[in-house]
This record gives sequence, C-alpha cells and structure tokens, in this order.
Amino acid sequence: MSFSILNVPHRKYLMLLGAVLAVEVAVLAVKPYDRSDWILENVLVLVFALVLGLTARRFPLSRISYTLIFLFLALHEIGSHYTYAEVPYNEWFKSLTGSSLNELMGWQRNHFDRFIHFGFGLLLAYPIREVYCRIADVRGFWGYFFPLELAMATSMLYELIEWGAAEFFGGELGMAYLGTQGDVWDAHKDMLLASIGALIAMLITMLINYLIRRDYNKEMAKSLRPKHGPLGEDEIRRQLQKRK
Repeated sequence: MSFSILNVPHRKYLMLLGAVLAVEVAVLAVKPYDRSDWILENVLVLVFALVLGLTARRFPLSRISYTLIFLFLALHEIGSHYTYAEVPYNEWFKSLTGSSLNELMGWQRNHFDRFIHFGFGLLLAYPIREVYCRIADVRGFWGYFFPLELAMATSMLYELIEWGAAEFFGGELGMAYLGTQGDVWDAHKDMLLASIGALIAMLITMLINYLIRRDYNKEMAKSLRPKHGPLGEDEIRRQLQKRK
C-alpha cells in the first residue's frame, strides 16, 4: 500500500511532526552557543507547541498548516542553537559552492534573522488564515486581507516582546536575544520582511483559489458590497428604537 499524506489522520500527522521536531530540539540543545539565549528563544516555542497539542482534538488544523508551522519552528531551532547573529550559513554556503554568499549579495551582517522573519510571514500566514476563516467565518477579499494584517500585527507584537525581554534581561543576553547587530532599523526591516512574506503567501493562496473555485469572482465581489446601512449615530438610533 502506497503511503499518502492524505491518509494520515490530522492528530497523528501532528504527532509525527512533533516527534521529528523534538529530535531536532534535543540534538540542537547539546552545547548551544549561548545556553541562556537558547532557553529564552524556546519559551514561546514551548507555549506554541502546548497550544497546538491541547487544541489538536477539538480544533485540528490542516496538514498543510501543520507542515508550514513545523518548517518555521525547525528553522527557528537552528537560530536558537547558534543565536541568530551567529548562524554560520555563509560557511555552509562556502563549503557547498566555494563562494561567499555574503560577498555575492553584498551583505555586511549575518542575515539569518532576516530570513526567519521573512519565513514567519511566508510560512505562518496560511495557518493564521485557516484559524481566522474557520472562527470568524469570513469570505472573499477579507479572508486574505485580515490574515495578512494579523500576520503583520503578530510580527509587530514579537518585536515588542523582543524589546521587552532585552530591557528586562539586559547585558549580553538581552542583546543576543534582540539580535539587532548594530542596526537601528532592525525591527522595522524585520517587520517589513514578515509583511512581504505574508503578502506572498496570501497572493499564492488567492491564485490557487482563483484556479480551483468556480465561485471565486462572485464571492470576492459579494464580500466587498455593504451589508447594511451606516453605523455610528444611525445604529444607535436603531438600537434605541428596538428597546422601546
């Protein structure tokens, strides 16, 4: 019998990915570059994993969403092992090609953190969309726009968490976690890259739906039409009239 991802139950698929991720975490937990930073980097990962595990029975996600989340966390674990500013991707690239990626691209700093922020938007925008659409039951244009906005807002929130942690812990640990590498615009660039990644993810999702859904154009048009009259004072008047 041939193996197919579609035949694997959602919870079992999540457990398989969780097991693979746990092996990676265990391997990369051995002698990380900075143990304190490794612990700090993995606090949110632990919380996220617990949420996914606790909600898997009553609110399972698609296998696509679980796979995208797994890929992001797997990449994050590499950053947490080395600290984001010290990931030796340039050395890995040199060993494979004999050339320096930083020199080819004209980079003056370690850009692994930029890559992960871009990956945050690219890989997590679709899971965010799935949760949002299934709970809010939105359709059409808003099913792409608001997940993009949520991904952007989440990126902003993480930058605030980074800033707060850096202020709280201070010293080398705070700077290692913040990972600005002397760039005063680091947070802005990170949020921009996350936004670009999320935009790409939503455009790809829109294209797929356009190609496979017969009612795509109709649903998009309907989602942009007003559903009722003005709110504000008009809505207050309507609600007061209902109370009489």
